[in-house]
Amino acid sequence: MNFDLKEAKEVLRNTPNVLESLLAGLSENWTLCDEGEDTWSPFDVVGHLIDGERKDWLERVQIIRKQGENLKFQPFDRFEHLTRNKGRSLEELLYEFRRLREQNLHELESISDMGELELKGVHPAFGEVTLHQLLSTWVVHDLNHISQITRVMANRYNQDVGPWKAYLRILS
Repeated sequence: MNFDLKEAKEVLRNTPNVLESLLAGLSENWTLCDEGEDTWSPFDVVGHLIDGERKDWLERVQIIRKQGENLKFQPFDRFEHLTRNKGRSLEELLYEFRRLREQNLHELESISDMGELELKGVHPAFGEVTLHQLLSTWVVHDLNHISQITRVMANRYNQDVGPWKAYLRILS
């Protein structure tokens, strides 16, 4: 197993910094671009990450750690952000994401017994999962969406790079 809680928290702690560095101050041409119908813009991705902080990751961590009668996770609405964030600015979203992530990381500090990482919960689609699998997924989920944001932004200039496209894997 490669999972290390301390290392996982390093990535989780840095994600708000990465998003702010990448997106703060950019025009809407960058932050609202997408890849077509039913795809997400960088703005949408930040909204989705907020929803995960509000209603997914930590709730599931708590269910697993309590080991109560019901170990089943509630389904997570991966699309709530599409309506919840109408009329909000990206700066508001970045601030909210940072605040929520800091709160959730504070809660993760209470995990001191590494034996807890093998405690199990029940995912509505996957069945039995462990705490270390959930926490690993949280980290990779962040990295996946950072990659998505950069891919969507790069795609704006897909045709403009001319022959250099052959060297730009992000555009293939």
